[in-house]
Parts: sequence; structure tokens; C-alpha cells
Amino acid sequence: MNNRLLPLLFSGLTLLASATMAQAGCYADYKAKQDNPLRLHYGVAEVQGDCTAENAASQLAQRLASDGWLLLTVLEVFDESGLPSRRDTAGDYYLRY
Repeated sequence: MNNRLLPLLFSGLTLLASATMAQAGCYADYKAKQDNPLRLHYGVAEVQGDCTAENAASQLAQRLASDGWLLLTVLEVFDESGLPSRRDTAGDYYLRY
């Protein structure tokens, strides 16, 4: 292989790895409610874009409102590694919104 191509190959692989890491999943767990009658739920949802509680709250408030739910709080944002421990607790609201 031509030695001049090695730096290009390396930089291309580095860029590909960076893009893959940037696309790592972001998730949030949250609490929501409905009134009349009062109903509460805990859920887990995927978040697009910045992996921050503020971004998650903005997205979730809209998604939940479309089904008559009010977002109470975003508890935490996390990556895929946090999903298995929350699956059973979220039940029907695991990745629903």
C-alpha cells in the first residue's frame, strides 16, 4: 500500500468511528400523569438530538400530550446500557413514547 494513503485511510476510519459514537442512543426515564381520573405512569423513551434532560423534556411533553398525558418530570437521561434495568419497571410505557 502506498504510504501516502495511510494517513487518509486512518482519518477516514477515525471519522467513521466518531460518527458512529455520535449516533449512540439516548434515552430518558420520566413520570407523567392524566387527570379525571388521576392516572400516573413511569416510562422510558428514546430521545433524538442532544442527550440532555431539557431536550428530553421538550420532546416528551409533546409526545405525551398527543395522548392526553402531562409530563411531570424527566428523571434521568442515559445510553443503551441503562435500558435493561428499566424495562420491567416501565412495563407498557417502555419505549412507547
